[in-house]
Amino acid sequence: MAFTSQYFTADHHFGHSRMLENRPFSDTDEMDRHLIDAWNSVVRDGDIVWHLGDFSYHSEDRTASIFSQLRGRKRLILGNHDLDNNGDIRKSIAGLAWDIEPTHYAECKLDGDRIVLNHYAQRTWNASIHGSWHLFGHSHGRLPAFGRSRDCGVDCPDVGFAPASFKNLTASMRNAEVVA
Repeated sequence: MAFTSQYFTADHHFGHSRMLENRPFSDTDEMDRHLIDAWNSVVRDGDIVWHLGDFSYHSEDRTASIFSQLRGRKRLILGNHDLDNNGDIRKSIAGLAWDIEPTHYAECKLDGDRIVLNHYAQRTWNASIHGSWHLFGHSHGRLPAFGRSRDCGVDCPDVGFAPASFKNLTASMRNAEVVA
């Protein structure tokens, strides 16, 4: 029996040249290649990857090419850059073979932990007073963790541009709860 892992990530912005202002790459081709390699160094074919928004800035063909190179069953929580000016899912994003239909919000459970997924950080979230967790993107590692809420995007210094497991994302937060 194969074991399926779940990973969380956000804010790849494949092909988005403005990301080069804060990332150590010379051009978007180098950035895209590094992000693909980092993803595939962690994710296996059957694993689930929750992408919490802002997937790609490329054309349909280039976005589809990148998508096909990424391992795993990909699920998208829509970010602001995944939508067009009318608020509809960008054509280059909508046509991809997502594991489930892209959505603005989702919840999942892992080992008894309830996890709320959104592109945006929230001060309070569903079941937060009952111990649920909240993962988000959008802030590119600039927004510190708050209670049981944290950024899981590729720009966070502790993820190395790769999707991360829930256990790794929450380890330091759980340690802080024990100390408090």
